[in-house]
Amino acid sequence: MTKSPATQRPKILAVDDNPANLLVIRRVLAKLDVEVVEASSGNDALKATLDDEFALVLLDVYMPDINGFEVAEILSQEEGTRQTPIIFVTATYADDVHRLKGYGFGAVDYMAKPLEATILLSKVQVFLELYRHRVALRAALGELSERNRQLEIEVEQRKQMEQEMRHLAMHDMLTGLPNRALFMDRLESAHHRAVRHGGLFALVYVDVDRFKDVNDTWGHAAGDAMLVELAARLRSTLRENDTVARLGGDEFALVLEELEDVQDAERLLERVRATLSAPMRYLRDGEEVRLPISASIGLAAYPADGAEVDALLHAADQAMYLIKRSRDAA
Repeated sequence: MTKSPATQRPKILAVDDNPANLLVIRRVLAKLDVEVVEASSGNDALKATLDDEFALVLLDVYMPDINGFEVAEILSQEEGTRQTPIIFVTATYADDVHRLKGYGFGAVDYMAKPLEATILLSKVQVFLELYRHRVALRAALGELSERNRQLEIEVEQRKQMEQEMRHLAMHDMLTGLPNRALFMDRLESAHHRAVRHGGLFALVYVDVDRFKDVNDTWGHAAGDAMLVELAARLRSTLRENDTVARLGGDEFALVLEELEDVQDAERLLERVRATLSAPMRYLRDGEEVRLPISASIGLAAYPADGAEVDALLHAADQAMYLIKRSRDAA
C-alpha cells in the first residue's frame, strides 16, 4: 500500500549530470530523515516528478539535454509541481541576470559548487520544515473536507428520518392512508376554504359491514388484507384532490372538495359503491377465496348539513349509523 505524504519520509530530488556531485548531496543529506531521489539529466528529473512528490528539488543549472532553467520552467507550469521549491546548484550562471532568470522560473535560492555541507543542511532543513507544515495543513484540510462530507450525509439522513417520522405520525401504518390527525387537518382546511370562497364540500364516513365476521372466520390477516384492498379501491376511485383517510379499525372517511352541488358528491359515492361491489380475492393455504366487501356510507354536505366542522362530523356519523343499523337489522 502506498503511504501518504503525511506518513512517509519526505523526498528530495537531486539533479546533476555529474555523479560526484550527486554523491556529495547523498552523503550530506544522509544526516536527515529524508529519501534522496537522484536524476542524472533534466529528462530523468521530469520523469521522477511524475511518480513522486518532493519537498525540495536541488537542480543543477548546466546539463547537456535540458538545462536547469528549462526543467524549472516546465515544473512551474504543472499543477502538481508548481509549488515545489527549487534550489539551483551551479558553478556558473551566478550573476544577477541569471539569478533573476532562475527566480522567474520558480527558484527559491542558489547554491554554488562545490557544495558546503553546513550551508546545504541548513537550507534543506528550512524547506523540510515548511514542507512538513504544508503536508500537515493539507491533511487537516482533507480531514475537514471529509468531516464536512460526513456531516452533509448525516444532515441529509436526519432530514429523511424526520420526514419518515412525520409521515408515520400522520399516516396509517397498515394502509398508508392519512390517519385521524391528518384527516382532521385536511377537513379543517377544506372548511376554511369553503367559508372563505363560498364553496361546497362533503364529508363521508365509510364503515365496513360485518368486519368482525371476516376476522373471526378467516383470521386477522384476511381482515388486514381487506382493509388494504378497500383503501386501494377508494384511492383509485376518487379524485386527486379528495382525501381518503383511515380513522381506525374498519372506519374510513372521505373529504370531497370542489363540488358543484350535493348531487356531484352522490355521483362520486356511486362510483365508490360500484368499486366496492366486486368481492376481494384472498389466497389462503394455497387456495383462492372470494370475500365480499360492503360498507355503510354516510354523507354530510357543507353547508346544508352543518356550517361547522363538529356539526358535519356528527351529521356524517349519524347518516352512516342509520344505514348500518338498517343493514344489520336486515
